[in-house]
Amino acid sequence: MVKTALEEYAFLIPLLPALAFVITFFFGKKMPSGGAVVPILAIAASFIISLVITLRLLANPEEVVSQSYSWFAVLNIGILIDPLAAVMLSMVSFVSLLIHIYAVSYMSHDPGKPRYFAETALFTAAMLSLVLSDNILQFFVSWELVGLCSYLLIGFWYEKPSAAAAAKKAFLTTRVGDVMFLTGIILLTSDLLKLAGGFQDGTYLLRFDEIFSYIPQLSALQANIFGFEVSHLTIITLLFFGGAIGKSGQFPLHVWLPDAMEGPTTVSALIHAATMVTAGVYLVARTFPMFIAAPESLMVVAYLGGFTALFAGTMGIVMNDLKRVLAYSTISQLGYMMLGLGMGSAIGLEAVGISIFHLINHAFFKALLFLCAGSVIHAVGTQDMRELGGVGKVMPITAVTMAIAALALAGFGIPGTSIGTSGFFSKDAIIEAAYIFGEHSNNWIPYLFSIAAALLTSIYIFRLIFMTFTGKPRSDYHGHESPAIMTIPLSILAVFALVFGGLTQTGFMAFLEETFVNTFVNLDIGSLAGIGGYELVEAAGHEPLLVLWIPLIVAVAGLAVAFVIYYLRIIKLGPLASMKNPVYRLLYKRYYQHEIYTEFFSLGIIYGVVALLTQVLDVIVDSIVEGIGILTVGISEELRRIQTGVVQTYATALVAGVSLLIILVKLIMEVL
Repeated sequence: MVKTALEEYAFLIPLLPALAFVITFFFGKKMPSGGAVVPILAIAASFIISLVITLRLLANPEEVVSQSYSWFAVLNIGILIDPLAAVMLSMVSFVSLLIHIYAVSYMSHDPGKPRYFAETALFTAAMLSLVLSDNILQFFVSWELVGLCSYLLIGFWYEKPSAAAAAKKAFLTTRVGDVMFLTGIILLTSDLLKLAGGFQDGTYLLRFDEIFSYIPQLSALQANIFGFEVSHLTIITLLFFGGAIGKSGQFPLHVWLPDAMEGPTTVSALIHAATMVTAGVYLVARTFPMFIAAPESLMVVAYLGGFTALFAGTMGIVMNDLKRVLAYSTISQLGYMMLGLGMGSAIGLEAVGISIFHLINHAFFKALLFLCAGSVIHAVGTQDMRELGGVGKVMPITAVTMAIAALALAGFGIPGTSIGTSGFFSKDAIIEAAYIFGEHSNNWIPYLFSIAAALLTSIYIFRLIFMTFTGKPRSDYHGHESPAIMTIPLSILAVFALVFGGLTQTGFMAFLEETFVNTFVNLDIGSLAGIGGYELVEAAGHEPLLVLWIPLIVAVAGLAVAFVIYYLRIIKLGPLASMKNPVYRLLYKRYYQHEIYTEFFSLGIIYGVVALLTQVLDVIVDSIVEGIGILTVGISEELRRIQTGVVQTYATALVAGVSLLIILVKLIMEVL
């Protein structure tokens, strides 16, 4: 009976926001607040259904919700809600709901309200559809729809050239990853057809359970690349990871995320917390059995994730724009999530648990950070931290909730206890996994990346807090606390940022570990790790006490540095924070990524090559056209000489032509 109820209503989770998009888009102008109530009610219903399904799965995680319907005979459209999908559905719908409620006030004076709420409803529907997908093709279709919605929302204020440019940059940059993802799907499909002997009736080859059943055979297929034998499974997973690099802002395709701040702050909160950027992490988690059976793939994930966490943190400490600091924070935290998944090479399936746990906790405190930033911008009219200061006196609720989010982001808590912010329990788990990996493999680079990134995280977020909310105002702004419709969502998110991690850490990990052992799939992760050449650690959880305290120590050290410099102002940065300082200039210029990517590569090389080819083609086409013209004129001149005007000449030519035709026809008839 329970299973019937789950299967009956699961399809409504993405469908309701999609219907809200249609209604709001066509009729929003005639409704109060631009039709905001329609997507709010739809997403609230999606959240209730998701929560009920999650609670029922908690009681019996093996009985997953699985539906599949035939599509073009050999493909399928389907729904899969297992522990991994359930927690994602609950998070996406809940955070999106709070952001939509907050946006009623934030967007109240914007003339494009109906379009905004229609697009955000579609954005939420696309992300929920992605999470629900039971096959890789449907996953990709939803993935592309998420990308389209992000383009529309980043460029929401398209009248601004910077917003239009940011939208195009996001769309084109993520397309690079999407092409890699699609290439991986094509290669996977080709291999599956080869192994299965073609499409079989009643079997959906692209469904995740079918894909996972062919993992050993896929791993056995080899390709010769530059003289090296590489498993097809490694190639496929790295192509999948290429898609995740684009969507989840990993180096080097992270450059679109900071520019995505050109959209409304509520859009930034949606993209950076609940949708879009989490899609790449979810892709790697959803296909984790393939990654752990693919030699070297998880190592690439770990190294790139750890480097991204550190790389983004170095830029976050010098940004002066409130939202850009948070944007680089998002990139850094996404790096942590990828690092956690990469640690599956040592800790196995537990890696999915710690990474998704951090994803969920991050959604709460990052949505809170962005909405608090939006509250400040809404009240004072600027997002330049150099013009702020003293905001906490006029916006106490915003200040307190943002301080809670900062503590969660920095990971404050007491090791060995259940006391701590949400970020403390998930981020520290990833750092401890990196330590286990280092101890197990004698490779300490991921661990060093994670510790250094934790220090920078604490410095840049408390720098933001002290520059914005403490001291005296540095400009003549007239701030005021935001209305209740904005501060209530802030308060709710603050509670989750404080207590969710401590209340759920044990049960969450155990629940997520059931993702690949249920009625839909039943995999032995240990044997798959053996295929990939990974040796899993059996005795984890007994790290030295100092290892458990180091993340907190560096978090406190970062707070102390920010406190001394930006609150007490004992240390004057002076020449250090000047463009004359080459290190500061390098960080402030974001490692000259714009100059390298846009001016050198895009405009210099790509545009230069296209311009050269255009000129060459123009010359070729012009030559052909001129040649045809000359030939036509020449033939015309010759034909004109034949046109004598003498009737006898024309009659002679006609008789000769008919005679030749008769002779030709007779010869052909004799041959046949």
